[in-house]
Amino acid sequence: MSYETGKGNFGEAASGIVETNPDARQWAMFAHLAALSGYVGLPFGNIIGPLVVWLMKKDQYPFVDDQGKESLNFHISILIYGFVAGVLLCVYIGFVLLPAVILVDVIVTILAALAANKGETYRYPLTIRFLR
Repeated sequence: MSYETGKGNFGEAASGIVETNPDARQWAMFAHLAALSGYVGLPFGNIIGPLVVWLMKKDQYPFVDDQGKESLNFHISILIYGFVAGVLLCVYIGFVLLPAVILVDVIVTILAALAANKGETYRYPLTIRFLR
């Protein structure tokens, strides 16, 4: 296995590991960035993109397995938060919440991709853990 003990982006990484294999780091970065495909016209691309990368590489690279599940969990959570914000458009608070959800999604997805590219585990904020 190609893991070493190390730190993550915001203090101690959740699993306390750093990936040294450049191929695993690249595929983990793709697992995060694939979620942005939802913003370029692919319906449910924020779920389908990371799911495809995760299913292709999870058995080959444990780091991709970890980061792919993390990306999927976060983007399923974002889908739920976006739906709730969309419903709240009826009472006008959604006009503030929906852009905030989108902005947070894009920013932390980019941060996660950068961390994965450096080989660091990344834990998204406000994530419901569906896959473990």
